[in-house]
Amino acid sequence: MPLNGRVDKNSPPASPIHTHRPQIHHSDQGLQYASASYVRLLEQAQIRISMAAAGRPTENTYVERPIRTLKEEEVCLQEYEDFADAYNRIGRFLDEVYMYKRIHSSLGYLTPAEFEAEYYHHLTKFG
Repeated sequence: MPLNGRVDKNSPPASPIHTHRPQIHHSDQGLQYASASYVRLLEQAQIRISMAAAGRPTENTYVERPIRTLKEEEVCLQEYEDFADAYNRIGRFLDEVYMYKRIHSSLGYLTPAEFEAEYYHHLTKFG
């Protein structure tokens, strides 16, 4: 991926699994996450697999709520030209709106960027 974070329309971005490998992948029990090829990809990358129990959607709340916000405030309101356009515009939404403009009740009505700044300020002040 280029340093400016934008995707060349002629080449898809590198797989996130290969560029930013998480230690654990948590998901619901959706068909795509339980497929043999997807599980094999995670196993080959040495990523631990975690799935919410059937009928327990609250186990995945920390992922479901931001995805709902992304869908409601960006994806459902746009008509993307192609994958690269969607990738760039969703990235811009997350970087500019979700992190710096959208307040979160779970963060004391701060944006994630404000919350993070306060956290680090507290660490340096009280060590």
